[in-house]
Amino acid sequence: MGGRRGALGFPAAAPSARVGGAAPSAPVDGSAPPAVALTNVSKVYAGGVRALDDVTLAVERGSFVAVMGPSGSGKSTLMHCAAGLDSPTRGRAAIAGIDLTRLDETARTELRRTHVGFVFQAYNLLPSLSVMDNITLPLRLAGARPDHEWLGALVERVGLTDRLTHRPGELSGGQQQRAAIARALAARPAVVFGDEPTGALDLRTGHEVLDLLRDLVDTLGQTVVMVTHDPAAAARADRVVVMADGRVVDSLEAPTPARLATTLTALEVR
Repeated sequence: MGGRRGALGFPAAAPSARVGGAAPSAPVDGSAPPAVALTNVSKVYAGGVRALDDVTLAVERGSFVAVMGPSGSGKSTLMHCAAGLDSPTRGRAAIAGIDLTRLDETARTELRRTHVGFVFQAYNLLPSLSVMDNITLPLRLAGARPDHEWLGALVERVGLTDRLTHRPGELSGGQQQRAAIARALAARPAVVFGDEPTGALDLRTGHEVLDLLRDLVDTLGQTVVMVTHDPAAAARADRVVVMADGRVVDSLEAPTPARLATTLTALEVR
């Protein structure tokens, strides 16, 4: 098998391509731009509801960042703006140096298909498709040719080699979420966003999914941004961004679950 190879013999990720006519903009020092960058981002909804208030955040490539905060703190809105699912009212959001705020909706859709992977609490697998067809669906929607070497390594990594012809309803919850993770990684995205990826799983299965996400970061250099309410899940990340009232109020490096729980409790009772 030819071509560049990454950690553990996986094929190395392809370089980011031009999307919608927008080329990635590198920092002036020549280093690669962050996987995700928000600069002075605010989001105001109808009625004057301010979900994000002047948020600036950078997620470096190959890092695992968790986002926590009380209900209504803006963590889901942050993820939506960072992933190109929603547009900021003000400020700049970029993925791999590509400024999302300069793209129209068609170009943002194209970018999400090639640069962004999503893992949701509800799995969002199509019940009529096999596991393999679910995994490759984003590639088909993007009109991209599947990299069979990469997909083979990927399904082996997530432990689904013997389940590829099964339908989602024939899988356990943990297996369905692992299929969703494989789908998110199929296009070798710049970043994978997880929205409460362990929320529908029992404790043991949730730990297995977190082990997999942590391993993908450590061995493949995959960038992961995970929104979660669970301090134990967030503690698996390299850094935890804490939000309240639409602002980033703290950024904790490798915190313990106990420290995160104390931080959140203080925010909820203030």
